[in-house]
Amino acid sequence: MIILKEKTILLITLMLVFLSVDAQQYDRLISDAHQKETSNQEESALQLYIQANKERPSEIEPLYKTAELYSRIGNRMDDPKTKEKYYNSSLNFAKQLLKLYPENDQSHVAMAIAYGRIALTKSGKEKIVNVKEIKQHAEKALEINQNNFKAWHILGKWHYEVSNLNFIESAAVKLFFGGLPNSSFTMAINAYEKAKKLSPGFLLNYLELAKAYKKAGKTDMALQQLRKIVQSKSYTEDDPRIKKEANELIKDWE
Repeated sequence: MIILKEKTILLITLMLVFLSVDAQQYDRLISDAHQKETSNQEESALQLYIQANKERPSEIEPLYKTAELYSRIGNRMDDPKTKEKYYNSSLNFAKQLLKLYPENDQSHVAMAIAYGRIALTKSGKEKIVNVKEIKQHAEKALEINQNNFKAWHILGKWHYEVSNLNFIESAAVKLFFGGLPNSSFTMAINAYEKAKKLSPGFLLNYLELAKAYKKAGKTDMALQQLRKIVQSKSYTEDDPRIKKEANELIKDWE
């Protein structure tokens, strides 16, 4: 009886040690991923988040960050096939996250981001299918959390892109879906402004807001957003490119 108790205690101790080591390894992967991401080493950060996901497949953070980084890095790829591969990986991880956490705002933001990237590579019916998914997920994310600045940014981008559909794409909307909800550049501006208020350091939002103001005929307001970009500190690997584009637009619009 005493021997059995000793074996049970030993087994429990070994299990606790294993769980402790597992937790330490996971925490280290997440910490290293954060460090790489803030140091503008997003490809390295992505690989660490993928490892963390393998350690704990049901954790929200590595699933969300893997989906987000696949999308962001894919956007910088020149080769269309590589870009598509990254976007599809982003969507796959977003779907895993949504399946596990259907009522989490990050799940729906991840889905909207993935569909948004894919939509920009498509045309006609394929683009419209993705456009509908984007709005549904962005609105669901905001229904869950009104303070999700990325969801507001995505909704702003949705209004901008829908207002900017060409004739063929607009015809596809009417043919396959009977039209889309009302959209305008003013609605895009309102959503972008909400994102700006919630996250003043999000430089991409300023760039997209500037484009919406320009489309709405408010060039002075557009230039204000662009000047804010060039005066701001870079936070992400995309920010230098965003600053370069802002400088080019200032020259064109002044």
